[in-house]
Amino acid sequence: MQLNQIKPAAGASRAKRRVGRGIGCGLGKTCGRGHKGQKSRSGGFHKVGFEGGQMPLQRRLPKRGFVSLTRNDTVEVRLSDLEKMPLDEIDLLALKQAGVVSAAALTAKVVKSGEIKRTVKLRGLLLTKGARAAVEAAGGSIVE
Repeated sequence: MQLNQIKPAAGASRAKRRVGRGIGCGLGKTCGRGHKGQKSRSGGFHKVGFEGGQMPLQRRLPKRGFVSLTRNDTVEVRLSDLEKMPLDEIDLLALKQAGVVSAAALTAKVVKSGEIKRTVKLRGLLLTKGARAAVEAAGGSIVE
């Protein structure tokens, strides 16, 4: 096989539609645009979602809830993730380097999911009440 002999599979490529070439092609006269109206004319452009002056759907529907811009800043970390880490002193940078949290995370919160049996020192991390109790019960310490 050579580059100048490569072709698409049979039937895979079709000729470009040529409008305005007479009634025989099925796309003569109005060229598939129908009769009259803004969209039949050249330059007949309107915005996406524009409904001819009627109040658009996205403005008619009620708005519910709230999406926080900081929703991805704090990442949850399980106790079982801390158990697997080889370090004894764990902070946000160590979690990022180990790939436990994303590089974009600004803070991390330890949640009580799984178990921790070894002694760890947590520095600058948020903890839930259950996670704090589990870390302290395992002999660990928390530095704010």
